[in-house]
Amino acid sequence: MCSNAKTLIENGQTYLGIELGSTRIKSVLIDVNGNILAKGSFEWENHFINGIWTYPLDEVWTGIAQSYQDLSSVVRDKYNTVIRHISAMGVSAMMHGYLAFDEQDNQLAEFRTWRNNTTAVAADQLTDLLQYNIPQRWSIAHLYQAILNQENHTKDIAYMTTLSGYVHWQLTGQKVLGIGDASGMFPIDHKLKSFDPNMIATFDQLTASKHFHWKLANILPTVRVAGEDAGVLTEKGARLLDPTGHLQSGSPLCPPEGDAGTGMMATNSIKVKTGNISAGTSAFAMVVLEKPLSQVYRDLDMVTTPDGYPVAMAHSQNCSTDLNAWVSLFDELLTLFNHKVSSDELYSTLFNHALNAKPDAGGLLSYCFYSGEHGVDLVTGCPLFVHPATADFSLANFVLVKLYTAFGAMKLGMDTLTKKEKVQIEKIFAHGGLFKSKGVAQLVLASALNVPVAVLETASEGGAWGIALLASYMKQTHLSLSDYLDQQIFTQTVDEVTRPTAQWVQGYETFIQRYKFGLSIEKEAANFANQS
Repeated sequence: MCSNAKTLIENGQTYLGIELGSTRIKSVLIDVNGNILAKGSFEWENHFINGIWTYPLDEVWTGIAQSYQDLSSVVRDKYNTVIRHISAMGVSAMMHGYLAFDEQDNQLAEFRTWRNNTTAVAADQLTDLLQYNIPQRWSIAHLYQAILNQENHTKDIAYMTTLSGYVHWQLTGQKVLGIGDASGMFPIDHKLKSFDPNMIATFDQLTASKHFHWKLANILPTVRVAGEDAGVLTEKGARLLDPTGHLQSGSPLCPPEGDAGTGMMATNSIKVKTGNISAGTSAFAMVVLEKPLSQVYRDLDMVTTPDGYPVAMAHSQNCSTDLNAWVSLFDELLTLFNHKVSSDELYSTLFNHALNAKPDAGGLLSYCFYSGEHGVDLVTGCPLFVHPATADFSLANFVLVKLYTAFGAMKLGMDTLTKKEKVQIEKIFAHGGLFKSKGVAQLVLASALNVPVAVLETASEGGAWGIALLASYMKQTHLSLSDYLDQQIFTQTVDEVTRPTAQWVQGYETFIQRYKFGLSIEKEAANFANQS
């Protein structure tokens, strides 16, 4: 494999995927069959500055270059060669948010990420106006809230995009966006496979009194679907990726996508009645629909697959951050006793110990809200653990309630989909850091949704691998995207399925009723934290 991989790399017969996630920028190099040849990564964190969750754009490029350098080092050490040519590549990133630029390409405001819950008024007004659910994290909600706030920069906007669209623009000079990521900026017309022109006209009428020099259609990126041309790597782009000068320009790029679409790719869940759940800093579940929903729901977003099919998404801003903080505390405790264990061992031991808990987590209650959560009408967050005097306070129950609450807000949205809309789900594919410890998080999720949950061998590679597959698909467009995945990528993939059991399903239901009843406590805690 190594000698063959070296030949592929030297002949430029490889595909590169880069994904900018919440905590890591990952780079993955694959062959035409999706086999991973090398990986690289760079860790980063968002900043909370002046009430806004953000990443400075100079950190974007520092991180991308170091992630690519890490991958290049693996190639040099493992295959004794360097990367000069790449057959095709792609960029993926956290969806939604707000990046605005003027006619001279100057950034007009700080990058406002998906994590900000500061657009409630705009989101509510746009949802009522368009009769289409507009969540707070969507780009159009950020734009309209900035207009409502009379932010001076709004008059100077020449272009707005997402993080993946921005990186792609800098690498290629092309202001385009994959349809999946675009569907988290503004509603999509599924027949046209582009932004809905009637809704764009409605928005322009709404803002007509402002007399902006721009119309909405002119400042949005051009929408592309999987397999379509989205430009080539320029010399400037090649140097941004690889300051050493080895990587040459000219590689075609696939449409840039969001982490939702690349998660669908990584789990082969782009067909009707399939779904996937990504669990990390945030958690979101996506189910590909047979037909449109019967009405607008504020806890369900409508997005698309990378080839433009409608998807219902139940999204929660918060998932693993609070759990990670507690595990870090346990690690600190062990260090005080001069006992050091690896991160993987610590997580695995605690997660497996949770299997000894009572299925309802012993009456304990927890909320993992570091930031606001639109699904439960929470503007700001405050992590909270409630230990009623009558509860069974054990380590197993404590760890289990932390796992339970990581999926709590998302569970409420999925209940709308399955109980109100009667959407049938045959299987959910799960991916993300929570599923590294085999079986435990799967059991929690299967219990929460009462649906079989599968983890694929490849799922841990996540969005960077997913966008690399979309880059490879550019050379395989004689097949549909689903056929490409079935016939070329997932032919021998084995999934590990955990099926729900009555005892654990009932236990999670008992917990979620407690969770809903106690939300008033969380809101008071968040108000207190916000004032202190």
